[in-house]
Amino acid sequence: MRRVVVTGIGVVTPIGIGRERFWNQVLNCANGIGEVTSFDTANYKVHRGGELRGFHAHEHVLRQNANEMGRTSQLAIAAARLAVRDADWNAQLHRPERTGVCMGTTSGEAPVVEIFDESLVEGSPERIDPRFINTYPCHTIAVHIAREFGFGGVNMVIPAACAAGNYAIAHAYDMLRTQRADVMLAGGADAFSRITYTGFARLGAISPDLCRPFDRNRRGMIPGEGAAVLVLEPLDRAIQRRAHIYAEVAGYGLSCDAHHMTAAHPEGEGAARAMTQALRTSRLNYDDVSYISAHGTGTKLSDRIETKAVKQVFNGAAYKIPMSSIKSMIGHTMGAASAIEAAVCALAVDQDRVPPTANWETRDPECDLDYVTTGAREQLITVAMSNAYAFGGNNASLVLRKCAV
Repeated sequence: MRRVVVTGIGVVTPIGIGRERFWNQVLNCANGIGEVTSFDTANYKVHRGGELRGFHAHEHVLRQNANEMGRTSQLAIAAARLAVRDADWNAQLHRPERTGVCMGTTSGEAPVVEIFDESLVEGSPERIDPRFINTYPCHTIAVHIAREFGFGGVNMVIPAACAAGNYAIAHAYDMLRTQRADVMLAGGADAFSRITYTGFARLGAISPDLCRPFDRNRRGMIPGEGAAVLVLEPLDRAIQRRAHIYAEVAGYGLSCDAHHMTAAHPEGEGAARAMTQALRTSRLNYDDVSYISAHGTGTKLSDRIETKAVKQVFNGAAYKIPMSSIKSMIGHTMGAASAIEAAVCALAVDQDRVPPTANWETRDPECDLDYVTTGAREQLITVAMSNAYAFGGNNASLVLRKCAV
């Protein structure tokens, strides 16, 4: 089994496009939340979201017609291009047929479906482009990346909702360890969607102002959009080409609550099991973990259950491990969320910086861990864990660590 490392990071988020700008913004608690502009929210009780502004697809989609694909694919290609560039990619060193893509998503190309729905409701079916059937299926996200770069290897999209990014990275990790690929691009992407926004609004899950993970006065999550792609390759290949190694993928854990379609298990059983499996496959103990990137949505129930699950796994050590949620800054980017958070873990391990949780003010007796609420923290980070929990009870924990050569 080959060791797998992260050698490239590409991120597209409401607080920054590109690894360097994004990371600086995260460390400085930047705010990517504002009034929704992509559709009219006058009939909603909530009006704020994490929309990506200033994104121009033609700057990133260079070998295809960006107008012939959905926004999610555009975001995914942008993140992939940034990741490939960051990895100092040399096409001569990589066989296209051994280079694969695995992406996670929640809603796929939901904005494309919205145009279709509007056309039918308005009685204007002539507005429906004949190419619709080739545009909306979620598998096109990975296909568009492969076409953009000519990658002919493993190609897959995993629509595991809000845990999809970690699922995709886990699958790519397996492809590399078992030598079914030489290089994998893995991550997640989702565009801002009226469908998704309406669903969470109807559930009463959206905060009317700020996302305050783990704060006693938290009022809910805030939908966002974005994409992240990691370049993963075997350690020996990375060393051979003298690539910068951000972190090593140590292992992962997957589970299902098998409890409820939208509510997590009340005792955090599935979340705890995913973390335990991640530590076991990584051959690590609970006291080896230096940082936890929380799912941290800012909803009353989810934050409480996540805190409970962390305590189950780490026992007394849970109070000593810094834990934070960047959703406080960019909102919940759905299928991109855990991919962006995996990028955060890789950067934290690489630079020994713990990102903060923004907007936290009041301690909650049921959420009493170290949520890094007073700004970024400098400390040695040898092992970072990214946690993601999704509708349907899908749980995914990913472990990254410093790479010892």
